[in-house]
Amino acid sequence: MEATAPQHGLSNLQLELLKLYSRNIPDEDLLAIKSLIVKYMAEKASKMAAKIMEEKGLDVDTILKTHIRTPLKNLKNH
Repeated sequence: MEATAPQHGLSNLQLELLKLYSRNIPDEDLLAIKSLIVKYMAEKASKMAAKIMEEKGLDVDTILKTHIRTPLKNLKNH
């Protein structure tokens, strides 16, 4: 399923959350829902990273050993 830009200013996720939040739920439930969302997004990001690593033939050790930072500009001249 491809994500698309909302035409009405709110995303489909925001609309669903508004439906949920229109009910007065206990703070404990709200925290549990936030935790579920964070867990879902973290798992999704992890799967995406694993897929990219597999496609590029990378592993964690290679990534950790690779220095990919760009050099800093000389700050004394600024």
